[in-house]
Amino acid sequence: PTVFNLCTQNLHFPPLVPPNMSSEIMVIKTTLPEEFREFEVTSFSQSLVESGASCVTHHLVTSTYEWEGEIISNKEWSLSVKLSKSKTEDVIDKIKQIHPYEIPQLLFSSWNSSPEYYSWIESN
Repeated sequence: PTVFNLCTQNLHFPPLVPPNMSSEIMVIKTTLPEEFREFEVTSFSQSLVESGASCVTHHLVTSTYEWEGEIISNKEWSLSVKLSKSKTEDVIDKIKQIHPYEIPQLLFSSWNSSPEYYSWIESN
């Protein structure tokens, strides 16, 4: 499979892998302002890959939140960063360093993956 197919594998519904046969990877979720153009989001993503991420996918979403006493709905870029657990701290540090928001969204969790996808993540 190509890197693109490996990167977007999570969009398909592969057969379930029993927990004892899977391996855990990390996924970090963050957002960027809608004002970022596609090439700026790609550049941000490339910086994360250079810092240890294996793959970054992105798409536009609408976020509704309270900020400074006001409820706001804005379009934003949603980023999903897949990486090895061992590289999590480096990538989070990079996000904090280059992110334009005062308080960036930083959600992270471990996910079970197929052994093949785990191997690909670990090889990057």
